[in-house]
Amino acid sequence: MAKRSLQSAALDRPAALIVPGLAVIAVTYGLARYGFGLYLPQFRAAFGLSPGTAGAIASAGYLAYCLAAVAGQRLAGRARGRRALWLAGGTAALGSLLVAAAWSVPALAVGVLVAGSGAGAATPALVAAVSATVRPDAEPRAQALVNSGTGAGVVVGGLLVLAVPSAWRPAWAGFAVGAVLVTGWADRNSRWPTVPPTRPEAPLRDLVRPLVAAVLAGAGCAAVWTFGRDLMTGAGALPEGTTGLLWCVLGAAGLIGGLSGDLVLRVGLRGAWLCSAGIAAAAVLLLAALPGSPAVVALALAGFGAAFVALSGVLIVWGGCRAPAAAPQAAAVLFIGLTVGQAAGALLLGAVADGTSTRTAFLVAAALVLAAAPAAEPAAEPVVPGCDPAVAVSRSGRRARGGRRRAGPGPR
Repeated sequence: MAKRSLQSAALDRPAALIVPGLAVIAVTYGLARYGFGLYLPQFRAAFGLSPGTAGAIASAGYLAYCLAAVAGQRLAGRARGRRALWLAGGTAALGSLLVAAAWSVPALAVGVLVAGSGAGAATPALVAAVSATVRPDAEPRAQALVNSGTGAGVVVGGLLVLAVPSAWRPAWAGFAVGAVLVTGWADRNSRWPTVPPTRPEAPLRDLVRPLVAAVLAGAGCAAVWTFGRDLMTGAGALPEGTTGLLWCVLGAAGLIGGLSGDLVLRVGLRGAWLCSAGIAAAAVLLLAALPGSPAVVALALAGFGAAFVALSGVLIVWGGCRAPAAAPQAAAVLFIGLTVGQAAGALLLGAVADGTSTRTAFLVAAALVLAAAPAAEPAAEPVVPGCDPAVAVSRSGRRARGGRRRAGPGPR
């Protein structure tokens, strides 16, 4: 009994799960999912990939993410969050191993598809774990901090490219090992639901505008994640070591995006979305304009990294305000919309790059992100009167637990 009490007390500390949860997001998102764009120059050299083919592979990986997200959401909603977590870690590990052993373009594509899908299940699994494990008063910030793990993973990937730029096969094998280790770490530090929560579905009619905004923003942001490093080494003629270091800047700035909840508190939901989308679009334009200037590229990638993570964080709050009684489902819908946009964007921008140039594709990408900004206007007022964007998500999580620390998927 004493041992169990000590374990419960440890789990009540937010940091007990935040660190391993952030590590899972770092591996599944920052490495296994976005690692394709990071290592695209090496893949192009090894397999002769064209921009169009690279875009198609990235698009397939994004769509696989959506399928895994649906599966993970269903598992978490049925009190099977642990299975969702291991689905995430297992697919990230398996896909990374396939990439490490790839002997042809089809083999590489399958590996990228499987590896990229892991992140989809990681989100609902960690939503459930954080909601059930962390104290209610610390939950909103804990969710935002775990969500910022993408930046940490991108930093690790950038450092690997900087240290051993040609060793992409050992790097991806390392991603696989890391996925298994951090998944086990998060599992050991989580409480898991035993009773499926009863929650209403998020009505799609209330999510139309944020969903459109998510799709457009995702389509535009796909340019940097898929072709950003390729643009720097190609049109920018920057050395691989320099681009690896610059990729670290992107990831480190992404950690700042974990403060998106505080941004909403200060400037409101509409202001936070407009600010994040505007900075992301400006960063894409800046990168297209001067891809050969390390200082300018560093500024652009720093702005993009912070803005992209902030966009995803604002979407969580936006969904919670549009459907306060079903905030977790709303967040899942909007994250899938963001990823569908990335899939479509990777395919479209790859085709544009094939037909014109990668720089032109980045101009199209900036226009897509800007097109997402006006959607914030109608969403400034929540669907449900009296909804406070800063606490909508937290309230829904507490309602789902019935006022007790019962497990259930919470907001992300």
